[in-house]
Amino acid sequence: MRWLITGGCGFIGTSLIKQLVEEGGHYIRVIDNFSVGTRDDLACVCDFVEVDASFSCFTFPLSSQAEPLVQLVVGDILEEDLALKVTKDIDVIVHLAANTGVAPSVEDPRKDCVTNVIGTLNYLEGARFNGVKRFVFASSGAPLGEQEPPLHEEMAPHPVSPYGASKLAGEGYCSAYYRTFGIETVALRFGNVYGPGSGHKNSVVAKFIKQALAGQTLEIYGDGTQTRDFIYIEDLVRAIALAAIKEGVGGEVFQIATNCETTVQEMVEALLQVIKEAGVPEPKVTYGAKRQGDVMRNYSNTSKATEKLGWSAEIKLGDGLKQTLKYFL
Repeated sequence: MRWLITGGCGFIGTSLIKQLVEEGGHYIRVIDNFSVGTRDDLACVCDFVEVDASFSCFTFPLSSQAEPLVQLVVGDILEEDLALKVTKDIDVIVHLAANTGVAPSVEDPRKDCVTNVIGTLNYLEGARFNGVKRFVFASSGAPLGEQEPPLHEEMAPHPVSPYGASKLAGEGYCSAYYRTFGIETVALRFGNVYGPGSGHKNSVVAKFIKQALAGQTLEIYGDGTQTRDFIYIEDLVRAIALAAIKEGVGGEVFQIATNCETTVQEMVEALLQVIKEAGVPEPKVTYGAKRQGDVMRNYSNTSKATEKLGWSAEIKLGDGLKQTLKYFL
Protein backbone atom coordinates (compact mmCIF):
# COMPACT_ATOMS: atom_id res chain seq x y z
CA MET A 1 0.00 0.00 0.00
CA ARG A 2 0.92 3.64 -0.42
CA TRP A 3 0.74 5.46 2.90
CA LEU A 4 0.76 9.13 3.83
CA ILE A 5 1.51 9.66 7.52
CA THR A 6 1.17 13.17 8.90
CA GLY A 7 3.33 13.78 11.96
CA GLY A 8 5.32 10.74 10.90
CA CYS A 9 8.50 11.79 12.73
CA GLY A 10 6.74 11.66 16.09
CA PHE A 11 6.41 8.85 18.61
CA ILE A 12 3.42 7.05 17.09
CA GLY A 13 4.42 7.83 13.51
CA THR A 14 7.92 6.38 13.73
CA SER A 15 6.59 3.33 15.55
CA LEU A 16 4.06 2.73 12.76
CA ILE A 17 6.69 3.28 10.06
CA LYS A 18 9.04 0.84 11.78
CA GLN A 19 6.38 -1.87 11.58
CA LEU A 20 5.50 -1.11 7.95
CA VAL A 21 9.16 -1.15 6.89
CA GLU A 22 9.66 -4.48 8.66
CA GLU A 23 6.61 -5.90 6.85
CA GLY A 24 8.00 -4.74 3.50
CA GLY A 25 6.19 -3.89 0.28
CA HIS A 26 4.86 -0.50 1.41
CA TYR A 27 5.53 2.97 0.06
CA ILE A 28 5.41 5.62 2.77
CA ARG A 29 5.27 9.39 2.49
CA VAL A 30 5.78 11.39 5.70
CA ILE A 31 4.90 15.01 6.29
CA ASP A 32 6.19 16.68 9.44
CA ASN A 33 7.09 20.19 10.57
CA PHE A 34 9.52 18.99 13.30
CA SER A 35 7.52 20.64 16.07
CA VAL A 36 8.11 17.43 18.05
CA GLY A 37 9.85 14.72 16.01
CA THR A 38 13.03 15.17 13.98
CA ARG A 39 14.87 13.75 10.98
CA ASP A 40 17.02 11.80 13.40
CA ASP A 41 13.96 10.17 14.94
CA LEU A 42 12.83 9.00 11.50
CA ALA A 43 16.36 7.86 10.64
CA CYS A 44 16.31 5.60 13.71
CA VAL A 45 13.60 3.44 12.14
CA CYS A 46 14.19 3.63 8.38
CA ASP A 47 16.18 4.96 5.46
CA PHE A 48 14.41 7.79 3.69
CA VAL A 49 14.79 10.40 0.99
CA GLU A 50 13.81 14.00 1.67
CA VAL A 51 11.65 15.58 -1.02
CA ASP A 52 11.41 19.35 -1.43
CA ALA A 53 7.97 20.61 -0.41
CA SER A 54 8.05 23.13 -3.29
CA PHE A 55 7.83 20.35 -5.91
CA SER A 56 4.75 20.68 -8.08
CA CYS A 57 3.93 16.98 -7.69
CA PHE A 58 5.09 13.97 -5.70
CA THR A 59 5.57 10.45 -7.05
CA PHE A 60 6.85 7.16 -5.70
CA PRO A 61 9.54 5.13 -7.51
CA LEU A 62 8.20 3.00 -10.36
CA SER A 63 10.13 -0.09 -9.29
CA SER A 64 9.11 -1.92 -6.13
CA GLN A 65 12.80 -2.69 -5.64
CA ALA A 66 13.79 0.98 -5.50
CA GLU A 67 15.19 2.12 -2.16
CA PRO A 68 14.43 3.86 0.06
CA LEU A 69 10.65 3.44 0.06
CA VAL A 70 10.08 6.25 2.57
CA GLN A 71 9.81 9.89 1.53
CA LEU A 72 9.99 12.81 3.95
CA VAL A 73 8.33 16.10 3.11
CA VAL A 74 9.03 18.91 5.58
CA GLY A 75 5.93 21.03 5.88
CA ASP A 76 2.99 22.05 8.03
CA ILE A 77 -0.49 20.50 7.92
CA LEU A 78 -1.92 24.04 7.74
CA GLU A 79 -0.44 24.47 4.24
CA GLU A 80 -3.51 23.77 2.14
CA ASP A 81 -1.75 23.53 -1.23
CA LEU A 82 0.83 21.12 0.15
CA ALA A 83 -1.92 18.87 1.49
CA LEU A 84 -3.41 18.60 -1.98
CA LYS A 85 -0.02 17.70 -3.48
CA VAL A 86 1.24 15.12 -0.99
CA THR A 87 -2.04 13.17 -0.94
CA LYS A 88 -1.74 12.31 -4.64
CA ASP A 89 -1.31 8.58 -5.46
CA ILE A 90 -2.00 7.55 -1.86
CA ASP A 91 -4.09 4.59 -0.68
CA VAL A 92 -4.44 5.51 2.98
CA ILE A 93 -3.84 8.65 5.04
CA VAL A 94 -2.96 8.23 8.72
CA HIS A 95 -3.48 11.65 10.27
CA LEU A 96 -1.39 11.82 13.45
CA ALA A 97 -0.14 15.42 13.31
CA ALA A 98 -1.88 17.56 15.92
CA ASN A 99 -1.56 19.89 18.83
CA THR A 100 -1.64 17.30 21.60
CA GLY A 101 -2.59 17.40 25.24
CA VAL A 102 -4.97 19.21 27.53
CA ALA A 103 -2.52 21.72 29.04
CA PRO A 104 -1.35 23.32 25.75
CA SER A 105 -4.97 23.65 24.64
CA VAL A 106 -5.87 25.47 27.85
CA GLU A 107 -2.90 27.83 27.41
CA ASP A 108 -3.71 28.60 23.76
CA PRO A 109 -7.18 27.41 22.68
CA ARG A 110 -7.04 29.19 19.32
CA LYS A 111 -3.80 27.51 18.27
CA ASP A 112 -5.21 24.16 19.34
CA CYS A 113 -8.35 24.75 17.26
CA VAL A 114 -6.58 25.93 14.12
CA THR A 115 -4.02 23.12 14.13
CA ASN A 116 -6.40 20.29 14.96
CA VAL A 117 -9.49 21.36 13.04
CA ILE A 118 -8.12 23.11 9.94
CA GLY A 119 -5.17 20.69 9.73
CA THR A 120 -7.57 17.74 9.68
CA LEU A 121 -9.84 19.45 7.17
CA ASN A 122 -6.89 20.07 4.83
CA TYR A 123 -6.06 16.36 4.66
CA LEU A 124 -9.68 15.29 4.31
CA GLU A 125 -9.82 17.70 1.37
CA GLY A 126 -6.64 16.14 0.02
CA ALA A 127 -8.29 12.73 0.29
CA ARG A 128 -11.41 14.00 -1.51
CA PHE A 129 -9.50 15.79 -4.25
CA ASN A 130 -7.17 12.84 -4.95
CA GLY A 131 -9.56 9.93 -4.42
CA VAL A 132 -7.83 8.49 -1.33
CA LYS A 133 -9.94 5.54 -0.15
CA ARG A 134 -9.12 5.35 3.57
CA PHE A 135 -8.45 8.05 6.19
CA VAL A 136 -7.42 7.05 9.73
CA PHE A 137 -7.81 9.85 12.25
CA ALA A 138 -5.95 9.91 15.58
CA SER A 139 -8.49 11.01 18.16
CA SER A 140 -8.70 10.66 21.93
CA GLY A 141 -11.04 9.96 24.81
CA ALA A 142 -11.05 13.73 25.40
CA PRO A 143 -14.16 14.42 23.23
CA LEU A 144 -16.27 12.42 25.69
CA GLY A 145 -15.18 14.52 28.67
CA GLU A 146 -16.09 13.78 32.27
CA GLN A 147 -18.33 10.71 32.10
CA GLU A 148 -18.81 7.52 34.06
CA PRO A 149 -16.41 4.97 32.57
CA PRO A 150 -15.88 2.67 30.87
CA LEU A 151 -16.07 5.03 27.90
CA HIS A 152 -17.67 3.68 24.75
CA GLU A 153 -18.52 4.89 21.26
CA GLU A 154 -22.25 5.45 21.84
CA MET A 155 -21.76 7.98 24.64
CA ALA A 156 -22.76 11.58 23.87
CA PRO A 157 -19.58 13.71 23.85
CA HIS A 158 -19.20 16.51 26.38
CA PRO A 159 -15.57 17.74 26.15
CA VAL A 160 -14.20 19.61 29.14
CA SER A 161 -11.02 20.93 27.48
CA PRO A 162 -10.34 22.83 24.24
CA TYR A 163 -8.28 19.79 23.14
CA GLY A 164 -11.32 17.56 23.54
CA ALA A 165 -13.41 20.04 21.56
CA SER A 166 -10.91 20.19 18.68
CA LYS A 167 -10.67 16.40 18.48
CA LEU A 168 -14.47 16.15 18.52
CA ALA A 169 -14.57 18.57 15.59
CA GLY A 170 -12.12 16.33 13.73
CA GLU A 171 -14.34 13.32 14.37
CA GLY A 172 -17.30 15.33 13.09
CA TYR A 173 -15.54 16.20 9.85
CA CYS A 174 -14.51 12.56 9.40
CA SER A 175 -18.14 11.50 9.74
CA ALA A 176 -19.26 14.18 7.28
CA TYR A 177 -16.64 13.28 4.66
CA TYR A 178 -17.64 9.61 4.89
CA ARG A 179 -21.35 10.29 4.52
CA THR A 180 -21.07 13.08 1.96
CA PHE A 181 -18.04 12.08 -0.13
CA GLY A 182 -17.64 8.35 0.57
CA ILE A 183 -14.14 8.59 2.05
CA GLU A 184 -13.71 5.63 4.42
CA THR A 185 -12.79 7.54 7.54
CA VAL A 186 -11.93 5.67 10.75
CA ALA A 187 -11.48 7.64 13.99
CA LEU A 188 -9.41 5.95 16.70
CA ARG A 189 -9.74 7.29 20.24
CA PHE A 190 -6.36 6.49 21.72
CA GLY A 191 -5.83 5.82 25.40
CA ASN A 192 -2.71 7.12 27.17
CA VAL A 193 0.05 5.87 24.88
CA TYR A 194 3.49 5.00 26.22
CA GLY A 195 6.47 2.89 25.20
CA PRO A 196 9.86 2.89 23.47
CA GLY A 197 10.39 5.86 21.18
CA SER A 198 8.57 8.32 23.44
CA GLY A 199 11.63 10.45 24.22
CA HIS A 200 9.95 13.68 23.08
CA LYS A 201 6.66 13.05 24.85
CA ASN A 202 5.62 14.90 27.99
CA SER A 203 2.80 12.51 28.90
CA VAL A 204 2.98 11.08 32.38
CA VAL A 205 4.92 7.83 31.80
CA ALA A 206 7.63 9.35 29.60
CA LYS A 207 7.91 12.46 31.76
CA PHE A 208 8.22 10.51 35.01
CA ILE A 209 10.86 8.16 33.58
CA LYS A 210 12.95 11.08 32.30
CA GLN A 211 12.63 12.86 35.64
CA ALA A 212 13.53 9.72 37.59
CA LEU A 213 16.65 9.14 35.51
CA ALA A 214 17.64 12.78 36.03
CA GLY A 215 17.25 12.41 39.81
CA GLN A 216 14.30 14.80 39.89
CA THR A 217 11.11 14.69 41.95
CA LEU A 218 7.96 13.23 40.38
CA GLU A 219 4.96 15.52 40.86
CA ILE A 220 1.51 13.96 40.61
CA TYR A 221 -1.25 16.46 39.77
CA GLY A 222 -3.98 16.03 42.37
CA ASP A 223 -4.03 13.13 44.81
CA GLY A 224 -3.21 10.38 42.32
CA THR A 225 -6.66 8.80 42.37
CA GLN A 226 -7.45 10.00 38.85
CA THR A 227 -7.56 7.03 36.48
CA ARG A 228 -6.22 6.49 32.97
CA ASP A 229 -6.09 3.69 30.40
CA PHE A 230 -2.40 3.18 29.58
CA ILE A 231 -1.83 1.51 26.20
CA TYR A 232 1.53 0.23 24.97
CA ILE A 233 2.73 1.56 21.63
CA GLU A 234 2.95 -1.83 19.87
CA ASP A 235 -0.69 -2.53 20.67
CA LEU A 236 -1.67 0.90 19.35
CA VAL A 237 0.25 0.48 16.10
CA ARG A 238 -1.53 -2.83 15.44
CA ALA A 239 -4.85 -1.03 15.80
CA ILE A 240 -3.83 1.67 13.30
CA ALA A 241 -2.66 -0.93 10.78
CA LEU A 242 -5.96 -2.82 11.07
CA ALA A 243 -7.99 0.39 10.77
CA ALA A 244 -6.17 1.10 7.50
CA ILE A 245 -7.14 -2.18 5.82
CA LYS A 246 -10.23 -3.67 7.48
CA GLU A 247 -13.30 -3.72 5.24
CA GLY A 248 -16.64 -2.39 6.40
CA VAL A 249 -15.44 0.09 9.02
CA GLY A 250 -15.80 3.35 7.09
CA GLY A 251 -17.36 6.12 9.15
CA GLU A 252 -16.71 4.30 12.43
CA VAL A 253 -15.19 5.45 15.73
CA PHE A 254 -13.26 3.06 17.96
CA GLN A 255 -11.95 3.25 21.52
CA ILE A 256 -8.34 1.99 21.36
CA ALA A 257 -7.15 1.26 24.87
CA THR A 258 -6.78 -1.67 27.28
CA ASN A 259 -10.19 -1.77 28.98
CA CYS A 260 -8.26 -1.52 32.27
CA GLU A 261 -8.70 1.32 34.77
CA THR A 262 -5.43 2.31 36.45
CA THR A 263 -4.97 5.18 38.89
CA VAL A 264 -1.99 7.42 38.34
CA GLN A 265 -0.85 6.38 41.82
CA GLU A 266 -0.95 2.68 40.80
CA MET A 267 1.01 3.45 37.64
CA VAL A 268 3.64 5.33 39.65
CA GLU A 269 3.96 2.47 42.13
CA ALA A 270 4.45 0.01 39.28
CA LEU A 271 7.01 2.34 37.70
CA LEU A 272 8.91 2.73 40.98
CA GLN A 273 9.13 -1.06 41.24
CA VAL A 274 10.51 -1.30 37.69
CA ILE A 275 12.98 1.50 38.45
CA LYS A 276 14.12 -0.28 41.61
CA GLU A 277 14.61 -3.58 39.76
CA ALA A 278 16.75 -1.77 37.18
CA GLY A 279 19.05 -0.43 39.89
CA VAL A 280 18.05 3.20 39.37
CA PRO A 281 17.82 5.38 42.51
CA GLU A 282 14.19 5.73 43.56
CA PRO A 283 12.87 9.27 43.03
CA LYS A 284 10.84 11.29 45.51
CA VAL A 285 7.11 11.66 44.75
CA THR A 286 5.09 14.78 45.60
CA TYR A 287 1.51 15.92 44.98
CA GLY A 288 0.46 19.21 43.42
CA ALA A 289 -2.70 21.00 42.32
CA LYS A 290 -5.16 19.31 39.97
CA ARG A 291 -4.83 20.56 36.38
CA GLN A 292 -7.58 22.50 34.62
CA GLY A 293 -9.44 20.36 32.08
CA ASP A 294 -8.30 16.99 33.46
CA VAL A 295 -10.94 14.31 33.94
CA MET A 296 -10.93 12.20 37.09
CA ARG A 297 -11.80 8.81 35.61
CA ASN A 298 -10.89 7.55 32.16
CA TYR A 299 -10.82 4.05 30.77
CA SER A 300 -12.47 2.46 27.75
CA ASN A 301 -14.67 -0.41 26.72
CA THR A 302 -12.87 -1.79 23.66
CA SER A 303 -15.38 -4.49 22.67
CA LYS A 304 -16.31 -2.70 19.43
CA ALA A 305 -12.66 -2.74 18.29
CA THR A 306 -12.48 -6.44 19.14
CA GLU A 307 -15.65 -7.20 17.21
CA LYS A 308 -15.12 -5.08 14.09
CA LEU A 309 -11.33 -4.71 13.85
CA GLY A 310 -10.33 -8.03 15.41
CA TRP A 311 -8.12 -6.12 17.81
CA SER A 312 -7.46 -6.12 21.53
CA ALA A 313 -4.55 -4.94 23.68
CA GLU A 314 -2.05 -7.61 24.69
CA ILE A 315 0.76 -5.94 26.65
CA LYS A 316 0.33 -5.64 30.42
CA LEU A 317 1.33 -2.38 32.13
CA GLY A 318 4.23 -3.86 34.12
CA ASP A 319 5.77 -5.44 31.02
CA GLY A 320 5.29 -2.27 29.01
CA LEU A 321 6.91 -0.11 31.69
CA LYS A 322 9.94 -2.42 31.76
CA GLN A 323 10.41 -2.09 28.00
CA THR A 324 9.90 1.67 28.17
CA LEU A 325 12.46 2.15 30.93
CA LYS A 326 14.90 -0.07 28.99
CA TYR A 327 14.51 2.24 25.98
CA PHE A 328 15.23 5.35 28.05
CA LEU A 329 18.21 3.73 29.74
